[in-house]
Amino acid sequence: MKRVLVVDDEESIRLLYKEELEEEGYAVEVARDGLEALEQLPLFKPDIVTLDIKMPRLNGIETLKRIREIERRLPIIMCSAYGEFKQDLTTWASDAYVVKCADLTELKNTIRRLLGLP
Repeated sequence: MKRVLVVDDEESIRLLYKEELEEEGYAVEVARDGLEALEQLPLFKPDIVTLDIKMPRLNGIETLKRIREIERRLPIIMCSAYGEFKQDLTTWASDAYVVKCADLTELKNTIRRLLGLP
């Protein structure tokens, strides 16, 4: 079973992603911010990470940088309600960028693609 770490400061988003992705057959853990994500990384050993950009304590851009220093090949999907970050060069270090939406089809398809699943 593939493992997904969902990192988002909004509880409703964490719960939605967790529920929807578990229905897809993934094991899912959640983190409220980048610091919590970095703590969970060696314990949960995710196959992929979804990462919000605007978070307290440690934002998504800095978290992305730190994860890359630890796990260079771990696929990371930046998820934000703000489409303008897609043009920000610092998000290009991620493997994909998905604008948050109530319909998780794009996110689910991106996860499958990055994990090499049908």
